[in-house]
Amino acid sequence: MKYAVVMAAGKGTRMKSELPKVLFPILKRPMVEYVLDALEQVGVDKIIVVVGYRSDLVRETLAHRRNLEFVEQTEQLGTGHAVMTCHAKLSPHKDSVIVLAGDCPMIQVDSIRKLFEAYHNGFPSCILGTAHKENPVGLGRILRDEKGEFQGIIEDKDATPEQKTITEVNMSYYVFHTPDLLEALTHLRTDNAQREYYITDTPAIMKSQGKRVIALPVLQPIESLGINTVEEANIVEETMRKR
Repeated sequence: MKYAVVMAAGKGTRMKSELPKVLFPILKRPMVEYVLDALEQVGVDKIIVVVGYRSDLVRETLAHRRNLEFVEQTEQLGTGHAVMTCHAKLSPHKDSVIVLAGDCPMIQVDSIRKLFEAYHNGFPSCILGTAHKENPVGLGRILRDEKGEFQGIIEDKDATPEQKTITEVNMSYYVFHTPDLLEALTHLRTDNAQREYYITDTPAIMKSQGKRVIALPVLQPIESLGINTVEEANIVEETMRKR
């Protein structure tokens, strides 16, 4: 069985709207609907939506959807914490779970399908979906060893000039072996600038435990079109219209 965790708790303060960020309309539909459509198309059996800011409105907006369950993130303590709140719903599950954000409407069904196929071909602890991007400014770079194996993620602000030349970027799409994910979450710490728990730290934790982690560059650059401002939302809308 395939599970999904969709992070949808944020306010999106730069969107200049009182709506929860994931409900901001893209071509007259809440942006999270595109993510949920893609997950349903690849046959995800259960989707857990992590809600927070104006959670009642998110629940009401998505009430028409089947196979959805909601979990409340009462404090915004980071992406890792969002997944931690799903522990009770994930702990009985022994197969794969995809973790991704609800604000990526450019998500491509084919990319998710390839990640799940790669997981079921080798059953690693984690597969990160990555992409090669010509202008990767602001995005975390994928570090590999001399054999090409995944070593870690270096955030743009922490990268050396040499590391900044890396074009392979983390896209925050993860397929995990659920028990390994839950175990790794217990090792997350908040010793960072934001004092938050980051899901991006879990692959390195698994790697340090000798578990298999794969970075798979199967995502399209278009999927890195994030939405943090109204201007970026307009760019995504225009891109969707052209496609």
